[in-house]
Amino acid sequence: MNYSAGTLELNRIFAKPRYPLTPLRKLATVVQYGISARASEQEIGFPILRMNNLQNDGWDLGDLKYIELSESEARTYKLENGDILFNRTNSKELVGKCEVFREEGHWVFASYLIRVRLDTTQAEPDFVSMFLNTPAGRVQIDRVSRQIIGMSNINAEELLELHIAVPPLPVQQQMVVEMERVRKAWQRRLEQANAMLSGLDAFVFDRLGIGPTKTLFPRFFAARLRDSWVRCDPDYHSPKFKELRRAIDSSHDPVYDLGTLAPNPRTGFAAGREVQSFDQEEGIPHVRPLNITRHGELTFKDTKLVPRDAVEPDDMLQPDEVLLNNTNSTEWVGKTTVFEGQRECCCSNHITRLTPDRSLVLPWFLAALLNAMRSTGYLGLLATNFVNQAGINTETLCALRLPVPSLDEQQKIVAELMGRRNEARRLREEAAGEWEAAKARFEARLLGREGAQ
Repeated sequence: MNYSAGTLELNRIFAKPRYPLTPLRKLATVVQYGISARASEQEIGFPILRMNNLQNDGWDLGDLKYIELSESEARTYKLENGDILFNRTNSKELVGKCEVFREEGHWVFASYLIRVRLDTTQAEPDFVSMFLNTPAGRVQIDRVSRQIIGMSNINAEELLELHIAVPPLPVQQQMVVEMERVRKAWQRRLEQANAMLSGLDAFVFDRLGIGPTKTLFPRFFAARLRDSWVRCDPDYHSPKFKELRRAIDSSHDPVYDLGTLAPNPRTGFAAGREVQSFDQEEGIPHVRPLNITRHGELTFKDTKLVPRDAVEPDDMLQPDEVLLNNTNSTEWVGKTTVFEGQRECCCSNHITRLTPDRSLVLPWFLAALLNAMRSTGYLGLLATNFVNQAGINTETLCALRLPVPSLDEQQKIVAELMGRRNEARRLREEAAGEWEAAKARFEARLLGREGAQ
């Protein structure tokens, strides 16, 4: 949306507000950018909120980093209960997204976020955040945000000019209570869906009879010197992973190297900002690690594009290729999905393309098995760590030993997995619909548009 079109839409939405329109500037007491120092996965120092922690459905604290700060820096960037954090740089859909900070403990925030603290005698933080996340808030943000090399940006001055319809505090508080009731129901649906998807790994291991046990392994153990020639890595020789490998090799199902199941793996190609495309019709989606969800689903949300003439025929993804994320944080390296030919696509060099031998293994079964292996931490263990990232190469992948039941049994497992995925998708879609309807009612009650109740 450009500025001119956004202004027309803004004038239409705010034509007859029921309450005074107040710029955020008049409600704010503190406005501050976060810290730009490098963070680490090591749990040393303060947990730091980054732009990827702020998502459409609220906070996602599943991928945290930490930062060591001096006393002075800690005081400067320490978050307080009720602070609103804005995403100042992200995709067009997420730039300007905001949420209220309510976590316990000492947290700080990164430079791609902006902290706004309100005068709570005038406005409730949750009310302001909810309003700015309605269509009325989004149209204001889209109107002034700028796209720079594939990302959108909004600065603190522009945020402070956003307008909020501000009723008396008791009305704000009542509306927040009503919205929180809907939000909790929405979150319960999402939790149900996520639990259904999170249980897929355990289901696969259970069907194969090789699942990780609940044994409490000793913290100290010994390994033979000759074993270190295979891999000089204490974790690799730990009782936990030795038991997993032993269970795989003694499986009642045939055991194959991944290189046999999917010969000749290959990666995609790098595409920096200088070769990205912004033409939605001519650009080809370039699948990257963020396009594979933690539950092994392929999403085209926030997909980068590359020019069609930069893509060789062999770079185009083929239906039923298994896509494995070969470079990520240690926890998420190895997350895997299947490309089903939804559209023309290519992929980045951080994705390994596997073409299953269909006489041995079904694509979705292989993806599910690799995701289950990732969930144990085993793929992260096999990866090489460098600068807060982990990478697993094709040679290591090809040597990975995997149990493979008959095709009939694989088909039964895949059918169960797909049933659970479809049910989770239904729950998420229902939850999203109810939440969007609640936001529309919230907005209508403030701006006097149709649908107010």
